[in-house]
Amino acid sequence: MTTETPGRFPWGLTIVCALAFALLCSLGIWQVQRMQWKGDLIADAEAAATHPPVPVMQVYRPDQEFRSVMIDCPGLATAPFVEMRTVENGQVGVRLISACALPSKPFVTLVDRGFVSETVSARPPVTPSTEPVRIIGQLRMPPEPSSFAPPPEGNVFYARDHLAMGRALGVKKWLASPMIYATTSSNPEWLALRPSAPPAAFSNNHLGYALTWFGLALAVLGFYIVLLRRTLLKQPRSASGATGKEEDS
Repeated sequence: MTTETPGRFPWGLTIVCALAFALLCSLGIWQVQRMQWKGDLIADAEAAATHPPVPVMQVYRPDQEFRSVMIDCPGLATAPFVEMRTVENGQVGVRLISACALPSKPFVTLVDRGFVSETVSARPPVTPSTEPVRIIGQLRMPPEPSSFAPPPEGNVFYARDHLAMGRALGVKKWLASPMIYATTSSNPEWLALRPSAPPAAFSNNHLGYALTWFGLALAVLGFYIVLLRRTLLKQPRSASGATGKEEDS
């Protein structure tokens, strides 16, 4: 005959597993909320990009990112520029970036004039001019430069370092944060320049993260149930064996 001896309830194990389970579930819920927020952000960006262009000063604010705007930049066609090394549609090249004074404001914004393939060695002329050039573009907040990017070499940059580009262009006034990606050319006669606004760099991987956290929470729950059963139900003892030992003695 065998019997099972109940063990003491594992309060310490229960508390630890309960805290771990609650933490993992809260992280999963947070990722679900992030997923909903990111979905709304992507939808807002796509909707903003479809609006007709408006004068830049009507919407020149960080919360109006991705809006289509029009701006008259004095001398933009022959303005000084810096180059940012990049890859676009699998093609290596540079993007030309110049400064543009905002109308009626003591601020300057940067204008990304477009992409030029590395197979093209020519560049637009750089001469002083005040002739206004009207462009249509898209408002964007400059990304934080990567710490892994090489430092700039003269006027050639390897990351979109907003402030450093402004200094290289000799910006003396305040440099405003939103920049403009031109979608019409500042030099329409020069076909090598391809104005464009890159796709929004959004990634919505939060569902995968949420499933990971919830999966870990279930694993903790399963681990706790197994250990609880083993703790409460200790190894069976043989009642007959115990009796036999008593008789021998």
